[in-house]
Amino acid sequence: MSLDRRRFLTISAATFSGTLLAACNKNPRGADKLLDLAESANESIERSIFRHDSMDRVPASAKVAGKDFPKYFISETVPMWDTAARGEWRLEVSGAVRRPVSLSLEALTKLPRVTQKVDHFCVEGWNARAVWSGVRVSDLARLVEPTADAQYVDFGGFDKGYHESWDMESAMHPATLVAYGMDGRMLSPAHGAPARVHSPVKLGYKNAKYLTRVVFMPARNGGYWSDQGYEWFGGT
Repeated sequence: MSLDRRRFLTISAATFSGTLLAACNKNPRGADKLLDLAESANESIERSIFRHDSMDRVPASAKVAGKDFPKYFISETVPMWDTAARGEWRLEVSGAVRRPVSLSLEALTKLPRVTQKVDHFCVEGWNARAVWSGVRVSDLARLVEPTADAQYVDFGGFDKGYHESWDMESAMHPATLVAYGMDGRMLSPAHGAPARVHSPVKLGYKNAKYLTRVVFMPARNGGYWSDQGYEWFGGT
């Protein structure tokens, strides 16, 4: 999908929601129902448009953002895993699964590795490129064997409790990674070390950094920005 089309959809959705919010100011008791209706309508449109049967194609010659790739977190300072205080970092993959696992960074890097140059799309309208290395979430799913009722995946970490839940289809997309490498090096703290989620099929705020847990769930549970009014689906 072109950036112009993506901006059109974002602006259209925002306009619709803004109109509803204006109306809600006159009738506060009806605000939640109207906003839920708008969210549901937007999500239905996105699910039909953003079908996950294609890949983000970036030319091999395309330049990556490098040091200009944006850095963001919600903590007051760059989150850094304190081994002395917390012990060895581990990724807990659990929830509605048959075989929950707890993976050290070394164990994570020994799983089938994928490296891809893809776009990163921000809700503000810009995009940046990087080369990400990591493990497909779909490969983690094969490892833990989600149960039949697992329809959503929540990604959370140690950036002041930041988390975002995803629909299963987006999480299982072949471009959705638990990434531990960027541009040929291990992730730096500024970009989410030791591991983060990255996928071009979701807007940037859905790509949780400083990852410590991947939880398969029967129902979605919102997210840091989703709970503050950002669209839950956040597809590109």
